[in-house]
Amino acid sequence: MPDLEIKNLHVRVEDREILKGVDLEVSKGEVHALMGPNGSGKSTLANTIMGHPGYEITEADPEDRAQAGLFLAFQYPAAIPGVSVANFLRMAMNTQRNGNPIGVKEFGAQLRHATELLHVDREFTSRHLNDGFSGGEKKRCEILQMAMLKPEVAVLDETDSGLDIDALRTVAEGVNTLHDELGMGALIITHYQRILHYVEPDFVHVMLEGRIVREGGSELVDQLEREGYDFLREEALASDG
Repeated sequence: MPDLEIKNLHVRVEDREILKGVDLEVSKGEVHALMGPNGSGKSTLANTIMGHPGYEITEADPEDRAQAGLFLAFQYPAAIPGVSVANFLRMAMNTQRNGNPIGVKEFGAQLRHATELLHVDREFTSRHLNDGFSGGEKKRCEILQMAMLKPEVAVLDETDSGLDIDALRTVAEGVNTLHDELGMGALIITHYQRILHYVEPDFVHVMLEGRIVREGGSELVDQLEREGYDFLREEALASDG
């Protein structure tokens, strides 16, 4: 049974239908790429999966979804001055553990393992969360959160947007490491192909105008890089006609 299963999902925002019957399954250990141009509904899907305000389709709070094994990496992570990365991680882990707080020694051991695994300087964890961070540092922080929270499936919502090549590699290497180390599943939502040169997806889904219109393997990424999305738009128009 998939760890994340979406069936015939329809979502309206301000009386406009954004998602028009989306089906998607992601299991632990699988890497999926969801591609599509701007405005196709990709971020709406990510917000709906995690239950962001205005996108609630079940009674499960975002905390409940996190406890069930989901993680969302934001396109623009928020800064929290005054809260260190380490303290934030411990609070997040305690929330995930639902009333069974982690001990100081256990947390320290897990943090040490995660920073060594991801080649993160321990001094990084004493800095205030995302406060003054570069784009690459923000992404390194999110990868560190994944390593500590150990989600079944991580949803990366256009996390590669605006990154330079070094920051992009940070994200890709982190996803690959956690996939290999933890068996983490990933849904990488993007309209670029470049991150998929570093993280090879098992499955590729293409979304246009709120629908998944094509699915395949990594060869579909190469086809999109050669031809863009126009050939799929033409196919969709022909099918509607």
